Amino acid sequence: MSLNDTYVSLSREIAASGARMVAVTKTHSVEVIQSLYDLGHRDFGENRVAELAEKHAALPKDINWHFIGHLQTKKAKNVVPLAHLIHSGDSLKLLRELDKRAGGNSVDVLLQYHIAVEESKYGLTRSTGVELLDDVSRHPLRNVRILGVMGMATYTDDRDLVAEEFRTLHEIYSEVKETYFEDNPMFTEISMGMSGDYRIALDQGSTLVRIGSLLLGERQ
Repeated sequence: MSLNDTYVSLSREIAASGARMVAVTKTHSVEVIQSLYDLGHRDFGENRVAELAEKHAALPKDINWHFIGHLQTKKAKNVVPLAHLIHSGDSLKLLRELDKRAGGNSVDVLLQYHIAVEESKYGLTRSTGVELLDDVSRHPLRNVRILGVMGMATYTDDRDLVAEEFRTLHEIYSEVKETYFEDNPMFTEISMGMSGDYRIALDQGSTLVRIGSLLLGERQ
């Protein structure tokens, strides 16, 4: 199946569930990204700051770049001017640094929660998330806007486990929305699901799915 056919099929399927696709283009060429752009796609995901900067400079400026990798605090200043949405807000320290580096511009962020069995994945727990949000409530962020939550499921063939983890993230989203963002119409995003589990994520209410290999093949 051609890139065009694969893209159209995935886009329709994901849109039918009320979600959007972030095309994960890490290690893929500028030419590949331009091909998707020419098909009308605008949401692209990168997980390395240097690679994001190179592609941002080379490609059309109306692309919505999603930073989807772990973000070190020391690199926050480099991502702020480039990213449409940062999916990996996993600590209060990082949010404060992004806020400081924003230069008066809005920086949109998702809170990353650890929902997987694997300990290697980053993210907040329910309790550390409450601590972070309580601190933000007492000392509001001036430029950072928290728009939702993100999480990655365990890398496994156990579909029931993956579905349970995605349900957990949806529950966290609902709890955070009710407690901290009930009157904020911008808090709407649940970023979960990748090439291997996006259908399960859509069933559990994902609004953003990150699709790489299923769309573009294995990384270059």
